Amino acid sequence: MRLMILFFLFYSIEGFSQEYSIELVVQSKGKESLIGANVRLLHIPDSAETYSTTDADGAALFNRLKPGRYSVVVTYVGYRNEEAEILLKTENVRRVIVLEEEAVALEGVTVTARRPLITQEDDKMIIDPQPIANTSTNTLEILEKTPGLFVDQDGNIYLTSATPAVVYINGREQRMGAQDIAGILRSLPPDNIQRIEVLRTPSTKYDAASSGGIVNVVLKKGVKLGRSGAVSMGMNQGVYGNRFAGFNVNDSGEKTTYYLRANLSQSDVVEDLTSVRYVTADSLLRQEARTRRPGDQGFVGAGVSLDPNERLNLSYDARFNASHSKSASQNLNLLETTENIRLSENDNTTQNNSRFFSIQQDLGMQLKLDTIDSEWENKVSYSYNSGSNAQEYSSAFRTPFSALIEGQGDNAQTRHFLLVQSDLTLQLPRRVKVETGLKSTYQHYDSQADYFLRAGGGLIGDPSRTNAFRYRETIHAAYAQASKTLPGNFTLKAGTRMEYTHMKGNQTIPSDTSFLIKRADFFPYVYLSRPVIEIAKFELRGFLIYRRTINRPGYQSLNPYIRYVDQYLYETGNPGLQPQFTDNFEANLSYNDMPILAVGRNYTSNIFSQVVYQDPAQENVLVRTQDNVGKNVETYFRITGAIPPGGKYFFVVGAQYNYNEYDGRYENQPLSFARGSWRFFTYHQLNLTKTTKLTANGFLLLKGQQNFYELDHFGQLSLGLNQSLLKSKLQITLNATDVLRTMATRFTLNQGGVFTIGDRYSDNQRFGVNLRYQFGLRKKEESRDPASFDVE
Repeated sequence: MRLMILFFLFYSIEGFSQEYSIELVVQSKGKESLIGANVRLLHIPDSAETYSTTDADGAALFNRLKPGRYSVVVTYVGYRNEEAEILLKTENVRRVIVLEEEAVALEGVTVTARRPLITQEDDKMIIDPQPIANTSTNTLEILEKTPGLFVDQDGNIYLTSATPAVVYINGREQRMGAQDIAGILRSLPPDNIQRIEVLRTPSTKYDAASSGGIVNVVLKKGVKLGRSGAVSMGMNQGVYGNRFAGFNVNDSGEKTTYYLRANLSQSDVVEDLTSVRYVTADSLLRQEARTRRPGDQGFVGAGVSLDPNERLNLSYDARFNASHSKSASQNLNLLETTENIRLSENDNTTQNNSRFFSIQQDLGMQLKLDTIDSEWENKVSYSYNSGSNAQEYSSAFRTPFSALIEGQGDNAQTRHFLLVQSDLTLQLPRRVKVETGLKSTYQHYDSQADYFLRAGGGLIGDPSRTNAFRYRETIHAAYAQASKTLPGNFTLKAGTRMEYTHMKGNQTIPSDTSFLIKRADFFPYVYLSRPVIEIAKFELRGFLIYRRTINRPGYQSLNPYIRYVDQYLYETGNPGLQPQFTDNFEANLSYNDMPILAVGRNYTSNIFSQVVYQDPAQENVLVRTQDNVGKNVETYFRITGAIPPGGKYFFVVGAQYNYNEYDGRYENQPLSFARGSWRFFTYHQLNLTKTTKLTANGFLLLKGQQNFYELDHFGQLSLGLNQSLLKSKLQITLNATDVLRTMATRFTLNQGGVFTIGDRYSDNQRFGVNLRYQFGLRKKEESRDPASFDVE
């Protein structure tokens, strides 16, 4: 009812035309107008192209354009070609494009991207991954190097809050654990990303389960530029080496586009962990562990897009991911008194052999209802995941007696996920835009773990670790939101989302710990923005945003399956976990579509977090699990500055401060905990010559926090040197990661009955080289447009 009242209120205010213009003025470096330059304007959402040439003033005018993102390519004989990207909102745009003289005669077209690294588009931030991809070996590395994102050593991605972000691929939530998602991202080639969308406060169009925000990785599909392709390979070396090789091909015609991408990678990293835990008032446990994790990952993606007419688009996309990884861990454990008297000494070894396979298939239909971006979009998606892990472990005791305990186990998991979604967008008169949709998902997960102890040359069942768990989840959602430009140049967007959740889990072995959750929840959203002031002909725009979200525990957090780490630590899920709710308020500013300042606060109730408890039956043993610990208030501040690309040098630099206050119970004891932390991040690019670029990126975290672990200062600095050859067809990049070896993380855990200090370092310092060869964008013979251009 509130939405309908708001809708009619918007509709009653005077209307306006939804068509705008873009004027492009083409000049030389000496500010001389270039007459007769060819200009191609591409509307990115539907690939509609418009051509023009510059007049006596060097200007090309494009009228009757609908709002959206446009790509511009300018060509002129004797000058290097220039590409730009323009976001057309609710005002006409005028842009000056400067061309550089070409030193040699052109035999084709070399397109040089000048897109900004970070832009703000309504309530989401768009990141161009191309500058970072040249120094990375996979997609996860790109996210690790992206300014403003923080990826911890377990693969969780953090944006603004202490809650990890939800990862989407092509607009679809993956609904898997952090380690499984990290495995998929490691298998994706670095040049496979079209853009990264960061939504810190998503609208009601997106799932409400996004308390930590959303990171949407948009993969490249077919590009309507005829036939094209590229091969790429690379490696980097730390203690052990990583390497990858892949290719992509694309073939597009007037109505159909096909693409195929494949990548194979091998990784091998080592991690060192030392810790000291006070077991009792007069005894402590010292541990030193080294774990090596070699693995192979493979990815194949293919798809077809069909345009039966100008309004209808049909698409099919399929992705296959497979991995085979091993890990071997050696752990020395010393139990001593505070007077350094040794009570116990033993060596633990653990070996894991894991396999993972995933297939995802997406069917899409997009129907344009008019020429002003009204559309009806439908998606059907199915994915299947299969994983297995074979584990062998042993504990060899030396003091106070000699003994050997050995065991082994197998865990098999399967997951089916089905999504059906329909979204309708209507651009109505009088500055009204209405978005509404329906979505249903179904998830079916099974896990079977069988563990055994070795005794007397045979195997005996281990009932403490053997487990069978079945999980079913159905979520139905509906949303509606409307936006309108109001008098005073305000833009208001408001809506709500309803989600009905049905979750059922059944543990049948070793005992029945079934649970059932049925609930319906509403999630309101309000977004208000307006231009604040114009500085140097660029707009400073302000935003106010509110949204309520939910964070549901995943199946891996609910599964009570016990994962053995060593005889002093094991991991298990908690089937009694309840969802948490967050109310987020944020105010932010952007300058020339670049986010520069944000202040916000999150109020979270019934927060669940990773915790480490003492095993109630064994004083020396810890349990790592998830639990609801109470409520949390988080206040954050973020500032970003940049020199935009286009010149010899550009950079992005920023800082973020988070202050968290917890109030609740931890291990059945009162919890009152507060901590503030700073994160600084930066990216720099220096064009040494027209074909040589030097890049540097890094971050520094001061007094960080991961769940209830308090982290000391740490950071990372990475460098890259890119050289373009053969008219930019060949890219060679030298790269160095964690140059100063500062990613060593020192931590403290002091909650409940657990007090532990230690440090952790993965094999982050690496040096490598990447090669990428683009084997041509071929000219389409059927083209008859005199303004068309071809890349040879």
